Amino acid sequence: MTTVRIFFEKRGEAAYISLLDLQRVFHRLLKISGLPVWYTLGFNPHIYLSFSCPLSLGQESICESCEVKTEAPAVDGDAWAAALQPLMPRGIRILRVAPAQDKPGEIASAEYAITMPASSAAALDAYNERTGAPVVKKTKRGQKTLELKEYLPRVEYQLEGESLHFTLTLPSASGEGVNLNPALLLGFLETLGGAPAWQCTVLRTHLYTKNGKDFC
Repeated sequence: MTTVRIFFEKRGEAAYISLLDLQRVFHRLLKISGLPVWYTLGFNPHIYLSFSCPLSLGQESICESCEVKTEAPAVDGDAWAAALQPLMPRGIRILRVAPAQDKPGEIASAEYAITMPASSAAALDAYNERTGAPVVKKTKRGQKTLELKEYLPRVEYQLEGESLHFTLTLPSASGEGVNLNPALLLGFLETLGGAPAWQCTVLRTHLYTKNGKDFC
Protein backbone atom coordinates (compact mmCIF):
# COMPACT_ATOMS: atom_id res chain seq x y z
CA MET A 1 0.00 0.00 0.00
CA THR A 2 1.39 3.41 -1.01
CA THR A 3 0.20 6.77 0.34
CA VAL A 4 -0.09 9.24 -2.53
CA ARG A 5 -0.03 12.97 -1.83
CA ILE A 6 -1.80 15.34 -4.24
CA PHE A 7 -0.45 18.90 -4.04
CA PHE A 8 -2.70 21.67 -5.34
CA GLU A 9 -3.46 25.37 -5.12
CA LYS A 10 -6.83 26.83 -4.17
CA ARG A 11 -7.31 30.34 -5.55
CA GLY A 12 -10.06 32.81 -6.50
CA GLU A 13 -13.62 31.58 -6.15
CA ALA A 14 -12.36 28.15 -5.04
CA ALA A 15 -11.44 29.79 -1.72
CA TYR A 16 -15.15 29.65 -0.89
CA ILE A 17 -15.40 25.88 -1.26
CA SER A 18 -15.70 24.55 2.29
CA LEU A 19 -13.69 21.57 3.52
CA LEU A 20 -16.77 19.34 3.48
CA ASP A 21 -17.59 20.31 -0.11
CA LEU A 22 -13.92 19.94 -1.10
CA GLN A 23 -13.96 16.40 0.26
CA ARG A 24 -17.06 15.66 -1.80
CA VAL A 25 -15.45 17.16 -4.92
CA PHE A 26 -12.28 15.07 -4.58
CA HIS A 27 -14.20 11.88 -3.79
CA ARG A 28 -16.31 12.34 -6.90
CA LEU A 29 -13.43 13.28 -9.20
CA LEU A 30 -11.15 10.50 -7.99
CA LYS A 31 -13.92 8.04 -8.72
CA ILE A 32 -14.56 9.50 -12.19
CA SER A 33 -10.83 9.59 -13.00
CA GLY A 34 -10.49 5.81 -12.87
CA LEU A 35 -7.21 6.11 -10.97
CA PRO A 36 -6.25 3.06 -8.85
CA VAL A 37 -7.21 4.55 -5.48
CA TRP A 38 -7.82 2.31 -2.49
CA TYR A 39 -11.29 2.00 -0.96
CA THR A 40 -11.92 1.31 2.70
CA LEU A 41 -13.33 -2.08 3.61
CA GLY A 42 -16.65 -2.79 5.23
CA PHE A 43 -20.37 -2.43 4.50
CA ASN A 44 -20.01 1.01 2.85
CA PRO A 45 -16.62 1.21 1.06
CA HIS A 46 -15.36 4.70 0.22
CA ILE A 47 -12.14 6.26 -1.01
CA TYR A 48 -9.60 6.90 1.74
CA LEU A 49 -9.01 10.66 1.61
CA SER A 50 -7.31 12.99 4.10
CA PHE A 51 -6.49 16.72 3.86
CA SER A 52 -3.51 18.36 5.60
CA CYS A 53 -4.23 21.54 7.61
CA PRO A 54 -7.43 22.58 5.82
CA LEU A 55 -7.90 26.29 5.12
CA SER A 56 -10.58 28.53 6.57
CA LEU A 57 -13.35 29.57 4.21
CA GLY A 58 -12.37 32.55 2.07
CA GLN A 59 -8.61 32.04 2.36
CA GLU A 60 -6.43 31.09 -0.61
CA SER A 61 -3.39 28.83 -0.76
CA ILE A 62 -0.63 27.69 -3.10
CA CYS A 63 0.42 24.79 -0.83
CA GLU A 64 -2.59 22.54 -0.23
CA SER A 65 -2.41 18.76 -0.19
CA CYS A 66 -4.50 15.68 0.35
CA GLU A 67 -3.68 11.99 0.61
CA VAL A 68 -5.12 8.86 -0.92
CA LYS A 69 -3.85 5.29 -0.90
CA THR A 70 -3.15 2.90 -3.75
CA GLU A 71 -2.15 -0.72 -4.11
CA ALA A 72 -0.59 -0.03 -7.53
CA PRO A 73 3.07 -1.15 -7.69
CA ALA A 74 4.21 2.27 -8.96
CA VAL A 75 2.83 5.82 -8.97
CA ASP A 76 3.15 7.90 -12.14
CA GLY A 77 2.64 11.39 -10.72
CA ASP A 78 2.37 13.05 -14.14
CA ALA A 79 -0.32 10.60 -15.24
CA TRP A 80 -2.29 11.16 -12.02
CA ALA A 81 -2.11 14.94 -12.45
CA ALA A 82 -3.15 14.71 -16.10
CA ALA A 83 -6.16 12.58 -15.16
CA LEU A 84 -7.31 14.86 -12.36
CA GLN A 85 -6.72 18.40 -13.64
CA PRO A 86 -9.40 18.44 -16.38
CA LEU A 87 -11.99 17.42 -13.78
CA MET A 88 -11.11 20.08 -11.19
CA PRO A 89 -13.39 23.06 -10.49
CA ARG A 90 -12.17 26.51 -11.46
CA GLY A 91 -9.54 27.84 -9.05
CA ILE A 92 -8.05 24.46 -8.13
CA ARG A 93 -4.84 23.55 -9.97
CA ILE A 94 -2.91 20.33 -9.43
CA LEU A 95 0.74 21.16 -8.77
CA ARG A 96 2.18 17.66 -8.52
CA VAL A 97 1.41 14.14 -7.34
CA ALA A 98 3.96 11.98 -5.56
CA PRO A 99 4.33 9.33 -2.84
CA ALA A 100 4.03 10.98 0.57
CA GLN A 101 7.23 11.75 2.44
CA ASP A 102 6.74 13.69 5.71
CA LYS A 103 3.60 12.90 7.69
CA PRO A 104 1.01 15.68 8.23
CA GLY A 105 1.68 15.40 11.96
CA GLU A 106 5.13 16.88 11.30
CA ILE A 107 3.61 20.21 10.19
CA ALA A 108 4.45 22.89 12.74
CA SER A 109 3.88 26.30 11.13
CA ALA A 110 2.42 28.09 8.14
CA GLU A 111 3.34 31.27 6.31
CA TYR A 112 0.70 33.68 5.02
CA ALA A 113 0.83 36.72 2.74
CA ILE A 114 -1.74 39.30 3.84
CA THR A 115 -3.03 42.25 1.81
CA MET A 116 -5.15 45.00 3.39
CA PRO A 117 -6.32 48.48 2.36
CA ALA A 118 -3.70 51.15 3.12
CA SER A 119 -6.17 52.73 5.55
CA SER A 120 -5.46 49.85 7.95
CA ALA A 121 -1.92 51.12 8.61
CA ALA A 122 -3.10 53.07 11.68
CA ALA A 123 -4.60 49.89 13.16
CA LEU A 124 -1.34 48.00 12.63
CA ASP A 125 0.62 50.82 14.24
CA ALA A 126 -1.77 50.72 17.21
CA TYR A 127 -1.30 46.94 17.47
CA ASN A 128 2.49 47.32 17.48
CA GLU A 129 2.29 49.88 20.29
CA ARG A 130 0.11 47.71 22.52
CA THR A 131 1.50 45.48 25.24
CA GLY A 132 -1.34 42.97 24.91
CA ALA A 133 -3.78 41.73 22.28
CA PRO A 134 -6.15 39.13 23.75
CA VAL A 135 -8.39 37.26 21.30
CA VAL A 136 -11.01 34.53 21.70
CA LYS A 137 -10.36 31.35 19.71
CA LYS A 138 -13.12 28.84 19.10
CA THR A 139 -12.19 25.20 19.51
CA LYS A 140 -14.03 21.88 19.42
CA ARG A 141 -14.14 22.04 23.23
CA GLY A 142 -15.51 25.58 23.38
CA GLN A 143 -13.67 28.90 23.52
CA LYS A 144 -10.39 30.02 25.00
CA THR A 145 -8.55 33.32 25.22
CA LEU A 146 -5.14 33.61 23.57
CA GLU A 147 -2.58 36.39 23.73
CA LEU A 148 -1.62 37.26 20.16
CA LYS A 149 1.44 39.17 21.32
CA GLU A 150 3.01 35.89 22.44
CA TYR A 151 3.06 34.76 18.81
CA LEU A 152 3.11 38.09 16.96
CA PRO A 153 4.87 40.68 19.11
CA ARG A 154 5.11 43.03 16.13
CA VAL A 155 3.86 43.14 12.54
CA GLU A 156 6.07 44.85 9.96
CA TYR A 157 4.26 45.93 6.82
CA GLN A 158 4.93 47.65 3.48
CA LEU A 159 2.71 50.30 1.90
CA GLU A 160 2.20 50.12 -1.85
CA GLY A 161 -0.28 52.62 -3.26
CA GLU A 162 -3.79 51.78 -2.03
CA SER A 163 -2.70 48.57 -0.25
CA LEU A 164 -0.39 47.33 2.46
CA HIS A 165 1.26 43.94 2.65
CA PHE A 166 2.83 41.80 5.35
CA THR A 167 3.80 38.21 6.00
CA LEU A 168 2.85 36.12 9.02
CA THR A 169 4.36 32.87 10.25
CA LEU A 170 1.97 31.16 12.67
CA PRO A 171 1.83 27.84 14.54
CA SER A 172 -0.18 25.42 12.42
CA ALA A 173 -0.20 22.00 14.03
CA SER A 174 -2.02 19.25 12.15
CA GLY A 175 -4.09 17.59 14.85
CA GLU A 176 -3.24 18.36 18.49
CA GLY A 177 -1.29 21.49 19.31
CA VAL A 178 -1.50 25.24 18.75
CA ASN A 179 -3.08 26.25 15.47
CA LEU A 180 -3.50 29.98 14.85
CA ASN A 181 -5.55 31.46 12.04
CA PRO A 182 -4.64 34.85 10.46
CA ALA A 183 -8.32 35.74 10.89
CA LEU A 184 -7.63 36.20 14.62
CA LEU A 185 -5.25 39.06 13.88
CA LEU A 186 -7.50 40.55 11.20
CA GLY A 187 -10.44 40.49 13.60
CA PHE A 188 -8.41 42.21 16.31
CA LEU A 189 -7.18 44.85 13.85
CA GLU A 190 -10.79 45.54 12.90
CA THR A 191 -11.53 46.45 16.54
CA LEU A 192 -8.67 48.98 16.27
CA GLY A 193 -10.14 50.55 13.13
CA GLY A 194 -8.68 48.21 10.53
CA ALA A 195 -10.53 47.07 7.42
CA PRO A 196 -13.11 44.27 7.75
CA ALA A 197 -12.04 40.80 6.67
CA TRP A 198 -13.91 40.95 3.38
CA GLN A 199 -11.61 43.76 2.25
CA CYS A 200 -8.48 41.73 3.02
CA THR A 201 -6.89 38.77 1.26
CA VAL A 202 -5.09 35.87 2.93
CA LEU A 203 -2.82 33.61 0.89
CA ARG A 204 -1.05 30.66 2.50
CA THR A 205 2.32 30.33 0.81
CA HIS A 206 4.17 27.66 2.86
CA LEU A 207 3.70 24.87 5.35
CA TYR A 208 6.79 24.01 7.41
CA THR A 209 7.67 20.88 9.37
CA LYS A 210 9.12 20.83 12.88
CA ASN A 211 12.66 20.80 11.47
CA GLY A 212 11.97 23.80 9.22
CA LYS A 213 11.57 21.81 6.02
CA ASP A 214 9.01 22.96 3.44
CA PHE A 215 6.15 20.43 3.61
CA CYS A 216 5.04 21.31 0.08
